[in-house]
Amino acid sequence: MSAIPKRKLTEAEYLEIERAAEFKSEFYDGVMYPMQGPAGVVGMAGATFDHNKIKENVTFELNTRLRDGPCEALSSDMRVKVLATGLQTYPDVVVFCGTPEFLDEKRDTLLNPTLIVEVLSESTEKYDRTTKLKHYRRIPSLREYVMISQDHVSVERYVRQANGRWLLTEYDDPAGALDLECLSVVIPLAAIYRGIQLPENPPLR
Repeated sequence: MSAIPKRKLTEAEYLEIERAAEFKSEFYDGVMYPMQGPAGVVGMAGATFDHNKIKENVTFELNTRLRDGPCEALSSDMRVKVLATGLQTYPDVVVFCGTPEFLDEKRDTLLNPTLIVEVLSESTEKYDRTTKLKHYRRIPSLREYVMISQDHVSVERYVRQANGRWLLTEYDDPAGALDLECLSVVIPLAAIYRGIQLPENPPLR
């Protein structure tokens, strides 16, 4: 006897459950993924100290430089929806510029991020590099996508080009700085990794 397929949730049902839930869940194609991605990778719950420290370092450095300007950085409680694919997820850091656009009057689901930052974990790195990247690239307002390693100095920045392609720049010099063109902001890598104990011999990539 074949199993009865589980009924998919509507977006309204997901939002009703999510807004009352104790823990965050992603939503894609009618399915909720509690603290994990659609690819089935667990690991977004119970983030390490280093993961949280880098996330807060980046948020602080961004908001220090963006103060009194049109852009603002928010950390991982801000849900983002990709309208083109339906994915609803929680980036580690998101920046919006100008007037924020929301899914509804609850103002808890952002539609127009300018920059998204993900701090890579062993269990979610593949998801952040592949599936999430494909979804994020479908957001018209998004100009840059940044991935930060938490166990060695490594920052990757994707920038949307005029022809629609995305240009990758890698940063691995501890004395260097991350240049965020879309915000006219430069952040030293030392500030991103402030308070993090890094290995003396980083792994080869």
